[in-house]
Amino acid sequence: MKLLNIIRITAVLFIIFVATLLLLDRWVSAQTESRIYHDPAKLPSYNVGLVLGTSKYIAKTLNPYYAYRMSAAVDLYKKHKVDVFLVSGDNAHRSYNEPRTMKRDLLKAGVAKDEIVLDYAGFRTLDSIVRAKEVFDTNHFVIITQQFHCERALFIADHYNINATCLAVKEPRRGIASFKIRVREVFARVKAMIDLFILHVQPKFLGPKVPIIDPVIKATFKQAPLPTTEKVAVDIISPSSAVTTTP
Repeated sequence: MKLLNIIRITAVLFIIFVATLLLLDRWVSAQTESRIYHDPAKLPSYNVGLVLGTSKYIAKTLNPYYAYRMSAAVDLYKKHKVDVFLVSGDNAHRSYNEPRTMKRDLLKAGVAKDEIVLDYAGFRTLDSIVRAKEVFDTNHFVIITQQFHCERALFIADHYNINATCLAVKEPRRGIASFKIRVREVFARVKAMIDLFILHVQPKFLGPKVPIIDPVIKATFKQAPLPTTEKVAVDIISPSSAVTTTP
């Protein structure tokens, strides 16, 4: 009889635990759904597009999550929806460098070199989102990733008063692998809440601001002529005009 009671209590606690996880998961989705776009045509134009990193290959097979993010980013670029890409990801060691891999593939797709900014310290979603504001000095950008990731990223952005939206890109066909990722996402959201509301976790690395400047603005500064006053000063000190001969 005692064993039966233990089993019942354990079952009830397990049900409460699972129900709590699902409620928290749904809460994150509900909080962010109004700022998630599925159709690139309806997405407003942004100066900065934040591409969240993931591994390009899984067991020597192209990771579809990576491929869809890159494809969506290139599409936005060609449609003039994004001017500059901030590619943020893990840089664990020489043989694994998410930002560099994304940059290489964006360059191959025709994105200009000076329109790609690398964030090597995007170890987690929280790091990527917060560093976009605190290090790269942008508070108005579009995130490019899958919907489940969009929801958690925007939830974190809200906590830090960051003005962001997200383009939910295509996901692989549902299967065992997708189910596992979705289950893992539920726990990732709970961990994000603990980090935000209890532990008050900050990015692993911050540092001085490195503002992202639109390449068009950069070009304008490079091509801008010297002010008129500076030209006059150069003429006045010219030797040929300063020396006068008397007959």
